[in-house]
Order: sequence, then C-alpha cells, then structure tokens
Amino acid sequence: MACLNVLKQEIKAVEAAFHKTHVRLQIVSASVDELTCKFVDTTGRKHIIHANITETYPQSPPVWFSESEDAKVSEAVSILASTSGLDNHLLYQVKMLVRELCNLFSAPLPPEVDTLMVNIQPMKVVEAEEESESEVEMEDEDEDEIPLEMEDIEAISKKARQDEDLNTEHLQVLERLKANQRRDYMKGTVSGSVQATDRLMKELRDIYKSPNFKSGAYQVELVNDSLYEWNVKIQRVDPDSPLANDLLLLREREGKDHILLSFMFKDTFPFDPPFVRMVHPVLSGGYVLDGGALCMELMTPQGWSSAYTVEAVILQISATLVKGKARIKFDAPKGTYSLARAQSSFRSLVHIHEKNGWFTPPQSDG
Repeated sequence: MACLNVLKQEIKAVEAAFHKTHVRLQIVSASVDELTCKFVDTTGRKHIIHANITETYPQSPPVWFSESEDAKVSEAVSILASTSGLDNHLLYQVKMLVRELCNLFSAPLPPEVDTLMVNIQPMKVVEAEEESESEVEMEDEDEDEIPLEMEDIEAISKKARQDEDLNTEHLQVLERLKANQRRDYMKGTVSGSVQATDRLMKELRDIYKSPNFKSGAYQVELVNDSLYEWNVKIQRVDPDSPLANDLLLLREREGKDHILLSFMFKDTFPFDPPFVRMVHPVLSGGYVLDGGALCMELMTPQGWSSAYTVEAVILQISATLVKGKARIKFDAPKGTYSLARAQSSFRSLVHIHEKNGWFTPPQSDG
C-alpha cells in the first residue's frame, strides 16, 4: 500500500514538472500501470516512449519501450533496464531518461531534472474505500489539465486500435511474447537487445495486420516462440510465372504449396539486416546461392537500410525469385540446403561485392 501511495505522488510530481506543453518532455498519460511520454528533440521531432509498471515494482524498474526508430532513443531506454534500489522508482527513471536523451540529442537539460523531487509523507494504512476516493480525486484533478492534443489522443488509443485489427490467435502470440519477455527480464535471462526486441514486436504486429498476410500471400511462424528466428512461407507468387506452376506441381507431389525461408535476426536489428536463406524446396535460378543463401544487395550490410520493413523484404524476395526465373529442382538430393553452407556462400558473396561492387543489369532485362 505504501509503495502505491509513493507511486501516485511520483506520478503527480512528474506530470506537474513535465506537462503536456513542456518544451522537451511531455507526459501524455500516466497511471499506476503505465506511463506514456513524448520527447521533443532539437529538430522538433517527437518520440513516443512507454513504460509498463509491473507487479514487482519497485523491486524491479518499469519496463520501457519506444515507438521511435531512432537508435538514440532505444539506447536511452535500454539504460533504464539495469537500475536498482531507489533508481527503480518512476520519478528517478524519468529523470534518468531525460538526462540520457538530452545528452544523446545534444539538447539543453530542463531545470526540472534537478529540482524535481517528492516529499514522501509517513504512510498510513488506508481502507479500500479511501483508496478508491483517492483515485477519484486524481481523476478530478486530471480534468483541470491542459486538453490533449490530437497526437496525444492517438498515442493513448493506438494499442486499442491495433488490437482490434488482430485476430485472437495472433493477439495471443503477441501477449505470450510480452509475458515471456517479462519473465526473462525478472529472471535476468533476457536475450537480444531492447531496440531489436521492440522493433521486432512492432514488425510482427504490423505483419499480422497486413492485407498481404491476411490474404494468404505469406505466413510467419516463430521458431520456439523466439522473436529472433522466423519461418516465412511464401504461398503466392506471380500466377503467370513458371514458379507458380512448379508450386502447383509441388503440392501434387509432396503436399506442400509454399516456399519456406528462414529469417534470423541479430541483436543489432534493424541496423543490420536479417540473415535469410532458402529452406525448401531447392531452386535453380532466382538468385539463390549454394546452401540456400540469397544473392540480393538488399540483404547485405551495404544495401540494407533500417527503414526497410520485414514485410517489404518478404515481398521483395518473392518478386526477385520470379524475376530471376526460379524453378523448383524436383530431383535435388536431400541436404542440398544447410545453414552452414548458406552462411559460407553468403560471406563469400559479401566479400566479392565489397571489393567489386554490384552489377546493375540493363533496364531491358527487367
């Protein structure tokens, strides 16, 4: 009970210091479960950042994540995961966040960072009814605050709108992933990085909402519920292509009607590309290398951009296979494709093109 009262006092103090018109940090919404804020950098860009306050607070700090794709924001947020003691408290977390963001963006530090503090009063045991009244008072006070901007309203309701676009099965996958992340966080066995995990969660959620995904152009399955390893099944290619006819024949022969790809993401995603390889079936042409690696500049460090979405990569691979006149090798021996061989041929590819550059075919070639 005492911790809850302290948290409420900290929320009030943070909201008062970083109000909705603050030049640098604006608290969009705050409750005892979640806080949403907006950092305004020196160019005027606004970065939305969230904090989930878990059941183990303040023994463990809030779990922070950002909607921004700026690496500086991800770096600042990641620092908050390794605090302890008093620094786990929301008040100090916000102050550390502002300090780190201002430092990374070379922005002036707001004076509130140094002056913001809470006078913790001795706590009394409060009856449930009094607690409810306290919450009502907080809500009443909120009504007197500056009205929300349209951006703020959209930020608050964004998750609810997203969830409406997802079917139950996919929503359960996302909730299970978040539960696993919280469990690993509590155990200190977190894998990956904050920035990669946040981005991959966003990519997966966007894919689940995508018309291409919903229409069956491709499927995505996580390997052992890991965000860092995906199986992607391309189920639809250009219907006029020889590859489309081969897929029909594959279904007749083997009962499989898709091209299976493996996507492996590193901790440095989205600043480094995923490693993508063909798993099944074995193809000739289509820019597929020995072992199943793909000869695509897009997938190399030189050709990759952090702005690319995973769906865009999937659709580009599908188009490239057709453009490269890929055909299924029905007589290929088992073991033709393997992770080790794919990695080896891909490393050779990257080395060659780092040295000699990429050949751009004439426009007449398509």
